[in-house]
Amino acid sequence: MYDKITPPTTGAKITFKNGEPIVPDNPIIPFIRGDGTGIDIWPATEKVLDAAVETAYKGKRKISWFKIYAGDEACELYGTYQYLPHDTQTAIKEYGVAIKGPLTTPVGGGIRSLNVALRQIFDLYACVRPCRYYAGTPSPHKNPEKLDVIVYRENTEDIYLGIEWRQGDEIGARLISILNNELIPATPEHGKKRIPLDSGIGIKPISKKGSQRLVRRAIKHALQLPKNKQQVTLVHKGNIMKYTEGAFRDWGYELATTEFRNETITERESWILSNKEKNANISLEENAQMIDPGFNALTKEKQAQIVKEVETVLNSIWETHGNGKWKDKIMVNDRIADSIFQQIQTRPDEYSILATMNLNGDYLSDAAAAIVGGLGMGPGANIGDACAIFEATHGTAPKHAGLDKINPGSVILSGVMMLEFMGWQEAADLIKKGLGDAIANSQVTYDLARLLEPPVEPLKCSEFADAIIKHFS
Repeated sequence: MYDKITPPTTGAKITFKNGEPIVPDNPIIPFIRGDGTGIDIWPATEKVLDAAVETAYKGKRKISWFKIYAGDEACELYGTYQYLPHDTQTAIKEYGVAIKGPLTTPVGGGIRSLNVALRQIFDLYACVRPCRYYAGTPSPHKNPEKLDVIVYRENTEDIYLGIEWRQGDEIGARLISILNNELIPATPEHGKKRIPLDSGIGIKPISKKGSQRLVRRAIKHALQLPKNKQQVTLVHKGNIMKYTEGAFRDWGYELATTEFRNETITERESWILSNKEKNANISLEENAQMIDPGFNALTKEKQAQIVKEVETVLNSIWETHGNGKWKDKIMVNDRIADSIFQQIQTRPDEYSILATMNLNGDYLSDAAAAIVGGLGMGPGANIGDACAIFEATHGTAPKHAGLDKINPGSVILSGVMMLEFMGWQEAADLIKKGLGDAIANSQVTYDLARLLEPPVEPLKCSEFADAIIKHFS
């Protein structure tokens, strides 16, 4: 089955049922060391994960690690341009859950991004990025501890699908000609719009299936959170891109109010119910005016639509959600993408789970990570219904490779996410405690040490791992 690698002789496979992992006590987990600083941060991560599992379960559970290859290290073993060999793909498919360090973006090898390739090959449609603050971490933000969000980023669609043509390409030029001369003029709402002939052009697909399975997983995650964190915010630019990003929002609401009707309340529904709770005799028209401040300036037709919306909500969910019962439901709301960027800084404690499309999620997860200390402390996971890969969210930083100085926090915390995904919460909690206590005691690597006031003597990468383990107890 494998050309150049051999699986461990002990351990069992993780399997999936209905999108959820079934984890044995001795799982075989493939790992990709990573390029550049992967040579330093993976050994530190493995040491912390193994120590946490042993401390938590006293030998009753144990991970059997299976080394596989991708990136530059794969090319060294498998040959030029073999950035993602068949062995690696087979192992990830067979064993279900994997973890990896940072990978080099190939140059001239036919794969635009190894990370994107892995997500598309294994249909890892949910990129999950928790952003929370550990006390003592240097941050440019005044109150970083107020931010505790999880970004659920759709991973397989949007412009990241990579369907585009450069300026001057023959097929791109043909497509522009067809759009300009046939399709755009045939759509009255586009008026006299035209695509400049010297344009590069790309396709932005957003599907109902892709949108709803992402929102479904986000809502399921929200169900596991404390009551005060049970909220899902749909992030979009639907005021401009109505049929892609606007559709993402609409499909998200549709999923929430059908599949999770008993568990959710939309923000707009909560206003309608709250108005009736405050005034039992409020009319439909009065309620409509209160949920839409511009109601009186609208056309009669639009006013009638809002009144009908109020009536429908009251008729359909008053018995199940009214009289304050909605306050115990998952709140589903939406925010415009550019607005959420400033709101996670000015009102960060108002948000919990942010469900986004691919590009918005890419920007937003990095921005949120910056608030709580940077990508060095930012974990990530790519999750599908039959596979999950946990990963560092930063680059390879080759100039620091082999110096035992880089912060391994991103991969260690990605390992925490992996343990939580496996249901090994006790081990995950030990690592979070150990890492938090190490940082609180200024036992940190150079990237954080130089930002502390006053600066402290930094730990080596391997020493930081040891400090985390010492703080388990």
